[in-house]
Amino acid sequence: MNLSRRDALWAGLGGIAAATLANPVFAATVEELTSTFTGGTAVGAGGITITAPEIAENGNTVPVSVSAPGAVAIMLLAAGNPTPAVATFTFGPGAGSQTAATRIRLAATQDVIALAKMADGSIVQAATTVKVTIGGCGG
Repeated sequence: MNLSRRDALWAGLGGIAAATLANPVFAATVEELTSTFTGGTAVGAGGITITAPEIAENGNTVPVSVSAPGAVAIMLLAAGNPTPAVATFTFGPGAGSQTAATRIRLAATQDVIALAKMADGSIVQAATTVKVTIGGCGG
């Protein structure tokens, strides 16, 4: 078989596209992401604090911070976005504090959910509703 550079390029691009489309984070729902993160462990409350504005005038850049003392990982979800997975923060033994802050894009008024996996294996959750006046995901 004689493979030209053009054919090799198309095959490589096809492989990249297939790998990207097969990634479950892009097509997952909040329930699927939560189930994957928790591994079937029951979700509790308390021990995690999420801070976000009650009203965001512009959904393109909404500041959110999460604090969960004793956490080894924190997952941040935006339930109303086309792709609800926002970020997952992992903390090692040398982490000074288990706090993360970022700016996220929100499509419309929705719940922002934070899940924390604690060092003892338990999972805790907190959520807050952010009212968006101008949507950030094409809205």
